[in-house]
Amino acid sequence: MNMSFRYGLILVALLSLFALYNAIIYSSTSDYGKVSLSEKALNGEQVWLQNNCNACHQLYGLGGYLGPDLTNEYTRINNEAYLKAMINSGVKVMPKFNFSTTQLNDLIQFLKEVDQTGYYPNMEAVTRAYGWVNLKYKTPLHEK
Repeated sequence: MNMSFRYGLILVALLSLFALYNAIIYSSTSDYGKVSLSEKALNGEQVWLQNNCNACHQLYGLGGYLGPDLTNEYTRINNEAYLKAMINSGVKVMPKFNFSTTQLNDLIQFLKEVDQTGYYPNMEAVTRAYGWVNLKYKTPLHEK
């Protein structure tokens, strides 16, 4: 058997194992529970998406870097009236939004429920030997 053919077989075998491993890891739902948002929070998520909030802000570190990560901002600020005023009036480079009361309440509910899903950054995370990370979660208190 020629040497380059042997290396080719080894490379194909390793790539196949890598693909199989990733398919198993990323399609398994056994390590996390069902994530669900209330109807009001789902409407708030639509406000978030339609206004491209993630272009400047992050949730769990994913998104833009112009504004702060908003994962736990609801708990940090702990004042809905202040959050609403900040969102509608704009702050520094953040544009002024003229959301309706319903849109604003829905967006705040979305941020509240995102906040309840966990901590970011999660300083008490434990990494398992096979790469999965166990996170510390908050108790979900979704509005019905």
